[in-house]
Amino acid sequence: MLCRCLAGLLLATAATSADANAWTQRKGKGQVIVKAETMRAKEGYDPSGAVLPLPMEREDRSLGVFAQYGLTETLTVQFKGDWQSGEDAFVDYDGRGPVELGVAWQAYRDDRNAVSLYAGYSISGDGRNAGYAAPGAGEQDWEVRVSAGHSLGGPGRGLAGGWGPDRSFVEIQAARRMRDGLPDETRADFTVGGHFGEGWMVLGQAFGGMTDGGGARWLSVETSVVRNFGRWSLQAGWRRTVAGRETPLAEGAVIALWRRF
Repeated sequence: MLCRCLAGLLLATAATSADANAWTQRKGKGQVIVKAETMRAKEGYDPSGAVLPLPMEREDRSLGVFAQYGLTETLTVQFKGDWQSGEDAFVDYDGRGPVELGVAWQAYRDDRNAVSLYAGYSISGDGRNAGYAAPGAGEQDWEVRVSAGHSLGGPGRGLAGGWGPDRSFVEIQAARRMRDGLPDETRADFTVGGHFGEGWMVLGQAFGGMTDGGGARWLSVETSVVRNFGRWSLQAGWRRTVAGRETPLAEGAVIALWRRF
């Protein structure tokens, strides 16, 4: 299983540090990302982690917005929200997903390294507020998160003997989500990335988490390519669940449009 996870991550070497949460936005700068994704699952993980067929195919669709804006040189406000629809053997749903507002503080930053702390509050919606839960389950959440990143290389200094990216970074995040109406969660995310010239980026990410009380667990990997057009960027990728418990084995395409300002 570890080899499968590493393989998914090593497919990518992705973006600039500005695209990672460890590096907050500068004062007066920001970005908006509109993302569409469709996840399908014919199988799921049972309480022991074994893969079993679902009663019928499950499909979850979402159109979301993620926005960041630098209030000061060290404080960035963040917003997340989406509209969801989908169906499985038990439910057919269509409605707003969770809406989250939070603030990230740049605790440390130098030429290569960055650390940020984030706190956010989320109001649940009619969609899936957690991937393992039924639509509409949950009421409100609080999340605290720490992100640490390290950048490598620089313009004109490709890695791996000139064949690698001009600039690359690694980032790890750890979070605790306190939920009302659903079990509390512990989460960990990992990103590796690189910038190939000014026009291309490639991203590799892993998203993992577990609920308190020995409930659901999940680990997904995502790889994507980003094409830059000045202040605009177009992202296309694929995400797949590679391990879990009491969660669907889902996979599907991810498409996003970025706008920096």
